[in-house]
Amino acid sequence: MSQMPQQAALPKCPSCAEPVEPGDLFCGACGHDLSVVPEPPQDHPTLTVTGSPGDGVDWPVPEPGSAPPAVHLPADLPGTDSGGAPEHGSAPQPAGSGVRFDRPAEPDEYPLQAPDPRVAETVAAPEEPAQVCVACRAGRVDSDGYCENCGHAQPRERDHMERESGPVAAVSDRGLRHHRNEDAFAVGHTALPDGTPAAVAVVCDGVSSATRPDDASAAASRAAGDALLAALPRGTHPQTALHEAIVAAAQAVNALAEEPATAREHAPHQNAPACTIVGAVVTSGLLVVGWVGDSRVYWVPDDRGAPAARLTEDDSWAAQMVAAGLMSEAEAYADERAHAITGWLGADAYELEPHTASFKPDRSGVVVVCTDGLWNYAETAEEMSEVVPPDAAERPLHSARVLVGHALDGGGHDNVTVAVLPFPAPPQGAGSA
Repeated sequence: MSQMPQQAALPKCPSCAEPVEPGDLFCGACGHDLSVVPEPPQDHPTLTVTGSPGDGVDWPVPEPGSAPPAVHLPADLPGTDSGGAPEHGSAPQPAGSGVRFDRPAEPDEYPLQAPDPRVAETVAAPEEPAQVCVACRAGRVDSDGYCENCGHAQPRERDHMERESGPVAAVSDRGLRHHRNEDAFAVGHTALPDGTPAAVAVVCDGVSSATRPDDASAAASRAAGDALLAALPRGTHPQTALHEAIVAAAQAVNALAEEPATAREHAPHQNAPACTIVGAVVTSGLLVVGWVGDSRVYWVPDDRGAPAARLTEDDSWAAQMVAAGLMSEAEAYADERAHAITGWLGADAYELEPHTASFKPDRSGVVVVCTDGLWNYAETAEEMSEVVPPDAAERPLHSARVLVGHALDGGGHDNVTVAVLPFPAPPQGAGSA
């Protein structure tokens, strides 16, 4: 077993050369720390130095009759390589000589190696600033999302999301009761082949009783939004494009159920990932809506003297009861089964039947696309018209924030997601004031 080397006693202080006693820890003259072992000199090859008269060195005169000391030149001693083996052509080194000649001959010039670009990029990349806790405003946030000072869990990225794309904007919030946000949205704007502007919004609500509802809503909104923004510039009719977008969203959600079984080990008995979807396409003279589930689209004219309207019909138990004439709307939505959905996107859904409808409003206004997290607090078209700000067409992002705030003020029992689109779609580049 190897041991740490023992420190040799210092007869003199290495700093001021004053005598010191064995066992002293500090120099009494200068206070130097005697426990520090001086750094050993570099391991360069050392040779016995011999001199001759006239070389400027005062060497002792040898006694008469004694043999002169042997003089060695560097070339007289064998060398070894870095592994300690004798160099080629060298005789073995005598044992006990205590000398290692393991330095190769130094070249006149040293070639310079080009720097590794990967290393250069790593060095040049600035460090990300440490995230500060939103609660105590002092502690750093660790990799798990908790404050190292007060332990407060930090908001996740999806807890509150806002986005604006040209004339359309959307806001999504976790709400006050849910532990995560299972809603998602996609917004965008493009141009039709004739150059007229078009704005799109897709809102999805994850089914909480299913596995990974947040993944389902994110996949559906992303697939539908991408499909719309790709189809409209090609000249696909907006109603056809929205129908195809819902089909693409359904395929994206179905694919989540086909992932490896390890993705569902934590909840093997739950349903496949599922969500609802609702979308709207606004052009210069046409308004198209499409949906599966109970998320909704409302039409609110700028002239609040004109009637507002709900443009979608829920795929829900309550809607079926009303459509069959078995209950009034008030009775159906007061029932505890009212929000049980009868249509959704997911591998275990019934046959997919996307609903689409086209409208040509005769006046300007705004289109509100939302989940039940909002319309639970403004259910009728008249109630929705009352909470939509009067300048919603000019400030869609501000209006979406106001509507989310209305739901939170009402209790925020569910996730809340709202998209606001002005009608008709304004020219490219227009947005919130």
